[in-house]
Order: sequence, then C-alpha cells, then structure tokens
Amino acid sequence: MEKILCYSSLAVAILVLLMFLLDLVLGIPFGGGPFVTVDILGILAAGIVVYLAVNVMKDLK
Repeated sequence: MEKILCYSSLAVAILVLLMFLLDLVLGIPFGGGPFVTVDILGILAAGIVVYLAVNVMKDLK
C-alpha cells in the first residue's frame, strides 16, 4: 500500500510540475502573465513533493 501511495504522489507531483512549467514558459494552461510568482511557488512545491516521494521510495526498497 505504501508503494502505491508513493508512486501515485510522484505521478501527481510530476503532472503539477509540468503544468506549472508549461504555464511559466508558454502560458498555456492558466494564462501565464500576471501569475509568475504563483508558477514559481508551484514549481518549488511540486519539486519538494517529488523529492520526498523519491526519498521515501528509496527507504521502502
């Protein structure tokens, strides 16, 4: 059960990371422009979740 939760949280975090990166670079999903600060904070938060998920997966092996 723990591995499933780790893999699913990793997948969701990567998806969110890609969405914020696309918004920051191309402005596609959310309109870009005035929300640069939100994009950067979202990328940081998603990056932290990816790091934590990878770290926990290493511990579960």
